[in-house]
Amino acid sequence: MKLTPKQKKFADEYIKTGNATQSAIEAGYSKKYANTNAPKLLQNTTLKQYIEKCMAEIASKRVMSYTEAVELLTSIARGEEKETVVVATPIGVEEVEKEPDTKTRIIAVREILKRYPNNDKLVEQQIRKLSAEADIAEANAREVTDNGTANEIRVIGFDRRAEEDERS
Repeated sequence: MKLTPKQKKFADEYIKTGNATQSAIEAGYSKKYANTNAPKLLQNTTLKQYIEKCMAEIASKRVMSYTEAVELLTSIARGEEKETVVVATPIGVEEVEKEPDTKTRIIAVREILKRYPNNDKLVEQQIRKLSAEADIAEANAREVTDNGTANEIRVIGFDRRAEEDERS
């Protein structure tokens, strides 16, 4: 059994609003009929199946596919995806588009590599090194010293450990 144009309009409106009475009125039913019979319209098997089918399609379009997820992670890892940040200026505040920071890009690469089981150990080591460098850069940015020697020692010490990790 097919839906009448009025029933289809009611179902489409109901999907948008979730209000049976208002949807019936929008579809062309009288206010009196809508107030008393709108819930009955929802019990119509054909109408109910149509609404469920449409809702399922809407839900499936809202869920990100595997390919979409990997494409988004790839664009983040490459620095193509921009984010808007608010920056203070002498005049006031300003919105600026910026690339993801190194740490965010590394996380995206890790997530991509998780999806490919036979990933390369060398790539994993390089990511570990980049991640450690990002951690150090972040720590150095937070630390304020008088002459900066503590930061230099820490970076030099890391370079030796990173070289040892690469050799093994």
